[in-house]
Amino acid sequence: MSVADKKAAPPGKRRLVETHPIDRRAEERLDTDVLVVGGGAAGVAAAVTAARRGLAVTLVERYGFCGGGAVAGLSGTVCGLYAATERPGAAPETVVHGFAAEFVARLAAVGGLTPPLRYGKTFTRVHDPLKWRETADALLTEAGVRVIFHAVAIGVLAEGGEAIEGVVLWTKQGRVSVRARVTIDASGDADLIAMAGLPSVVGDHGRVQNPTMIFRLAGVDTEAFLAAYGPDTIMPPVVAQAIEAARASGRYDLPRSKIWLFTTPRPGELLCNCTRVVGLDGRELNTLFWRDFTEAEQEGRRQVRAYAAFFRETLAGCADAVVDDTGVQVGVRQTRQIEGVVRLANADVVSGAKFSDGIARSPWPIELHAGDKPKVAWILDDFYEVPYGCFVPVRGENLLAAGRCLSAEHEAVASARVTAQCFAYGHAIGHAAAIAVQDRVAPRAIAGRDLRLVLDRDGAGLDRSAS
Repeated sequence: MSVADKKAAPPGKRRLVETHPIDRRAEERLDTDVLVVGGGAAGVAAAVTAARRGLAVTLVERYGFCGGGAVAGLSGTVCGLYAATERPGAAPETVVHGFAAEFVARLAAVGGLTPPLRYGKTFTRVHDPLKWRETADALLTEAGVRVIFHAVAIGVLAEGGEAIEGVVLWTKQGRVSVRARVTIDASGDADLIAMAGLPSVVGDHGRVQNPTMIFRLAGVDTEAFLAAYGPDTIMPPVVAQAIEAARASGRYDLPRSKIWLFTTPRPGELLCNCTRVVGLDGRELNTLFWRDFTEAEQEGRRQVRAYAAFFRETLAGCADAVVDDTGVQVGVRQTRQIEGVVRLANADVVSGAKFSDGIARSPWPIELHAGDKPKVAWILDDFYEVPYGCFVPVRGENLLAAGRCLSAEHEAVASARVTAQCFAYGHAIGHAAAIAVQDRVAPRAIAGRDLRLVLDRDGAGLDRSAS
């Protein structure tokens, strides 16, 4: 308040002065053919795919590494590669090919991935998060993608209505304006859709699947652990019963009894997916809200210590175990979905629906994390397909989505959100963006069945049987 303002204000009152945020640093401008916001599995796949087609591609990521939920959230597994079955002794049958298979092969070649591990009626593979980061770095560098780490989109560039022309980024250097011919929202939370004011939905009338804080436990005698509990990464009833007894005794606050413990590529280590993070008021926390996100991080870390102490006291092979690491952030299963020209329905998932414009496959069950324990609905000896329209916003031009913010019903998201599928979505949307730029067509004008043909030529195997 200036001296004149102070003099003009009545005694005992402060004159309200309108203030505006100030950043006097110079703003940089960048131009690119394709802009990808978010460096998770979908973002990496989309950026590499588009760049391989000769386009100038820029990928923006808020952390100093790629990986999204798989690495920052420490989900730690590549789920969704294999068919589920109840056939005794059945070997893993690969359903998802293309970029997902390439990334998996690259990870395995550097010792960053386990063989397939039993996960109930299917299989999954556990990765080393450090090697995931390095594998993504290598692929992006080889493809010639310009990567901007430690940057957050703070607004979309939308001149002339709903035609998206890029984003404005916050960086430590200052604001960066990135203009693009096609922009891909791979944020996981449909952030760009929300910034542009385009239609979206949040969970089941606002209720989402609860987040979780995943952690790694080192110093485990994994031979003793596997001898006691078997090869299935979903822990047997004896473990759930021990958790329930410990909770009933009041000695431990362990809110979830059905848990997943995975051996990893590192010796003597378990990846632990066992926390159930809800608010003090009992709500499923929604990390779109800063208060919920903060509470989830703090509550998640508290639960990690409780479960680790219980494991040391109770589980075979864990007497000398220590917490090696937690997620950089709480693992987020669901927040905001785009409203797309097509919406993947719950019934599509459980019926194994196929579509002429299907551009990705998923054999993963509906795995709904809400309430006292997860609810699982298996898709046996089959898979469903996800149509291209699930990634095309119902409104807004020059914009596509990729990853777990696809257009889908609440329970369908609980299947469609996992890593192998996000790789597949990114593979498809990277090709769609390239077609839009090179053929000068709107992304919504691309026929999904034509995109499917392009994907099959690039190894996606959408019309091949499981192997």
